[in-house]
Amino acid sequence: MNEPTAYGRPARHETAAVGVHTPTPIVPAHTAPLMPVQPGTIPAVTSIVLPDGRVVTGYAIEPAKPEPVAHKPAVSRAAVNIALGGVGFLAVCGGLLMLTAFITALTALVTQLVILAAVIFGGWIAVQMFSASGHGGGTTVNIRKAVIKRNKFYG
Repeated sequence: MNEPTAYGRPARHETAAVGVHTPTPIVPAHTAPLMPVQPGTIPAVTSIVLPDGRVVTGYAIEPAKPEPVAHKPAVSRAAVNIALGGVGFLAVCGGLLMLTAFITALTALVTQLVILAAVIFGGWIAVQMFSASGHGGGTTVNIRKAVIKRNKFYG
């Protein structure tokens, strides 16, 4: 009944709970950035006593200083560009007003020329029609009283 199996355990035997241990990964310690040392100057050696009594000796490293923040202008570049665009537009407006006045004057001149041509041409036609030079080869038609009775013309 308790014959060993291929794994070396007896058959029908309950297995004991197995505890699995997973190791905790070691996180590398953050080191201070290395500062370049000028040749000829040796930094001072300092020692620190830890609370548990250990002594740590090493060179003192000055903390890295942040880069100075660039000075921001009081007015943004977009606002300056918008203002310059407005100044340019105002400079152009005078020219646009002059162009509008020129187009209006040119339209009035063309209108007056058309009216003048109509008056001159109309006067020339009137002179031709009412001239006292007589008939110049036209056909004269004498109309007399005609009588129409029962769709018959008696002339």
